[in-house]
Amino acid sequence: MYDYKQFWSWFEKNNEQLTMLNDLEDAERENLVNALQEQLDAYCEGLSFEMSEPTPQGRTLTFSAGGDMDLFRYVLDLTDNAPELDWWEFVPFLQPKGTDLKVTFDKYHFETKKMYFMQLESEEEPDILGIRVALPDPVDDDEDQLVGVYVTLEALIGEFDCATLIGYLDTCDVPDEPFKAGFRPLDDLPEFIEWFKSHRDA
Repeated sequence: MYDYKQFWSWFEKNNEQLTMLNDLEDAERENLVNALQEQLDAYCEGLSFEMSEPTPQGRTLTFSAGGDMDLFRYVLDLTDNAPELDWWEFVPFLQPKGTDLKVTFDKYHFETKKMYFMQLESEEEPDILGIRVALPDPVDDDEDQLVGVYVTLEALIGEFDCATLIGYLDTCDVPDEPFKAGFRPLDDLPEFIEWFKSHRDA
């Protein structure tokens, strides 16, 4: 592991090419993206990045810890010490992507408008937020599907809230009458999370 200064030194040296990434030949673009990940790995193994498409305001480079809270401080150190560069915005943690999402993970496809959730409460651990997600045709004891559901929640509410708030997650089939069974549309989850945070901190 090396410090963030070395990462940003490399980034600044390659800033012009990174800015013009879409104009590079395929092989050169792939090599540069791979080099960026290698520099990130050298700073802290386990981090990744997402680079937005260019807009008139520039690009956003988002750094992720993959939901690993042990690595969150490295993401924050990196972004807190980012240089001010024209055309770039550096963001910590994957941000919410909105609602009515379609998420693919491994062989699974998730549509949030077809999914529901309910809060699970524990008397023993009242500060831990449990979430049960109802989805069409769930597969029992399938770890990949559960990870895919987590990735879907992360897309709805963002990496930070997903990792720091949700302490328990399970799945079930969509009931015949989900609202009578106590479920809410999954697209309501961002609003529920804001409510949960406000009441927790009150």
